[in-house]
Amino acid sequence: MFDVFYLGIKPGLFAHEQSADSIEHAQKLSTTRYFWLINYLTDYTDFDFLFEPTPWQGQYVHTWASNWDQFYGACLVPTNGNDNKYHHHYVTLPARKFKENFKTLIACEFDYSWVPHPWDPPYIYVFGNQWWPAVTQPTVEYHVPGATERKLVKYPQAVLPAQLIGWAVSKELDINSFDFSWVPDPGSPPYIYQFGTQHQKTGGPIYTVPGATDVKFVNHPRVTKITKDEYWTVPDNADIDSFDWSWHPDSTDAPYIYQFGTQHQKTGGPIYTVPGATDVKFVGQIVIRANRVATAIYEIDHLDGNAGQIPNTTRKVRYFDNYRDTLIRIAKNSEHEFVWVCSSVCDYTDFDFSWHPEQWQAHMLHVFKSNTEKFGDTFFMHIPTFAEYAEKKALLEWYDLNFVETSVPRRPMPVIQHSKDSHVDTVKTATWAGPLALFTTSDLYVDQNVAVPLWRQEVMAITPIQSGSQSVIVPRVAVPYIKTQLYDYPNINKAAPHLRGDPLDIVFISNGEPNAERNFDHLNQVTYYKDNQIHRVDNVNGRVAAYHAAATISKTPWFFAVFAKLEVAQKFDWTWQPDRMQEAKHYIFHARNPVNGLEYGHQSLISYNKQLTLANPGVGLDFTLDSPHEVVPVLSGVARYNYSAWQTWRTAFREALKLKASLPDVENEYRLNKWLDHKTFLTDNVEWSVWGAEDAVEYYNEVQGDFAALKKSYEWDWLASYAFMKRSLTTDQ
Repeated sequence: MFDVFYLGIKPGLFAHEQSADSIEHAQKLSTTRYFWLINYLTDYTDFDFLFEPTPWQGQYVHTWASNWDQFYGACLVPTNGNDNKYHHHYVTLPARKFKENFKTLIACEFDYSWVPHPWDPPYIYVFGNQWWPAVTQPTVEYHVPGATERKLVKYPQAVLPAQLIGWAVSKELDINSFDFSWVPDPGSPPYIYQFGTQHQKTGGPIYTVPGATDVKFVNHPRVTKITKDEYWTVPDNADIDSFDWSWHPDSTDAPYIYQFGTQHQKTGGPIYTVPGATDVKFVGQIVIRANRVATAIYEIDHLDGNAGQIPNTTRKVRYFDNYRDTLIRIAKNSEHEFVWVCSSVCDYTDFDFSWHPEQWQAHMLHVFKSNTEKFGDTFFMHIPTFAEYAEKKALLEWYDLNFVETSVPRRPMPVIQHSKDSHVDTVKTATWAGPLALFTTSDLYVDQNVAVPLWRQEVMAITPIQSGSQSVIVPRVAVPYIKTQLYDYPNINKAAPHLRGDPLDIVFISNGEPNAERNFDHLNQVTYYKDNQIHRVDNVNGRVAAYHAAATISKTPWFFAVFAKLEVAQKFDWTWQPDRMQEAKHYIFHARNPVNGLEYGHQSLISYNKQLTLANPGVGLDFTLDSPHEVVPVLSGVARYNYSAWQTWRTAFREALKLKASLPDVENEYRLNKWLDHKTFLTDNVEWSVWGAEDAVEYYNEVQGDFAALKKSYEWDWLASYAFMKRSLTTDQ
């Protein structure tokens, strides 16, 4: 058998057991491969002290727990090190019982198998009970022989038994729901202790300490009240099974008429009247479920094909042209006091028709939201009041309204998808099924949560919900107003759309410009995290052919044309969209000229409409201006056209020719003079820019503005030959 050591009091189990100060001390004293570490508190009857671990567990400390987790019952420790590795066995060793060490101070239930930690110095251990800790009410003590110092223990607790002496209990209470083992703090002065119920701090048992006159309220434990008092008044529309009728008021409160609510309001539920009460107090912690108040449902038919889907409908009424007149017609022809007025455009599948207003709001017109729209399509109406007063109000909004936060979802409106570049023709020729329709050119799902109000035509606005009006909600009443653009209708919702449109393609157009590669790399850098697709068109002879090639390669209805001389702005908004509520057109942005300081549409980024581009054979001197167009005064970049003499002269010649041909025009005359001004910025090839403009004006005067002669400037070969003739300038300069 291995050596045996103990710490603290001698167990007296083996003749050869030895005392040690610690495990490390025992390892130094051990003469066997392993040694046992035991204590005097554990019962080792039937324990196998001949146990020896397997070779692969030889370096582990093997432990056996005691039934009190504060210490091990036995440990088998390797004499030569263990690296803090433990193997815990599942066998639990019982503690020895020392009943002679216990002293019960108050009659109670206690686990008298408890023992202290064997390595502790001797203490008098003091235990409390389920109500008071040991420091307040010592209940059980454990005396280690020779101990004089006391130590308070939190666990285990003594359990005091139930006792009814000192208690006063009402018959309205469920005594089985209360713990009558409670005792007061022995250090407190005498009190009359008042316990509560599940509802109030009063109404429960009372514990009276002899001689007590003052009352003290106790929060825990509480008792369950099970009876119903006689002071209730119950409304007819209440679901009585959904309410806790055991409620009662706090007996220390002044007398009140207690008003309970329903699942909808703080009024409308039962009333508890304390005898003699005149003041009302609202109770919010428990409510009763209200049944349906208004039994009549009127449905407004918006001719959308959805009428008749609301169960238990009393009558169907056709929408007039506004809700005010429609509701007045309902009120004038109804025999009911309260009615629901619903709309065929809304879905009432999950709507709670048991809703009711506060009592003081009964005569108001209650309006329920449609989706997030405050001016919704569902109303709770008091017929007599509305019939008397509504016609005196020019607008329904001026009536006494209560806007309810409860939302009723709109049914999905018709979605009309098309591939045109403007919604105008599609809106004018659409077949309508309902008051609203969503027109879109997008293949993506479009959120229909936006609810255009239908109260009257003045608030039925055309509402873009996607940038560029790629998706737009149009009211049917707008159609007669629309001629050439949706803006012909006077009511446009100008709030920013909450959805982005599909990103436009970008087409980079180059024709041998020295700075083309640099500007193309820059374009890729500033759009790296954007969703736009970039295409490139190179070395197409002639401007018209280059535009056509760019339009052909683009996969979107509009595209951003970025010319090779343009260094695009770092913060340009590539999510920009054309306006599909207008006719299709090109959009010209601004660019800054680094030579003469002008900032306008020349050499700028242009958003070309694909169909207009392909349909234009190049009628005028300026390809872009041949089609409908609009200027967007947003800087798109810097047009660095002055990298070479040939590129600078060519660019200045063509632009000055177009400006000269546009005269008389005050703004273009100013721009032409800036091109001809020798006092320009000090930059590369500035003289070639001025010479190119001068040569263009001279050529215009020579041909007397003949259009056919001016149009030769479209072709690079003619420009090259003319530059050589005028300035001995070659294309490689």
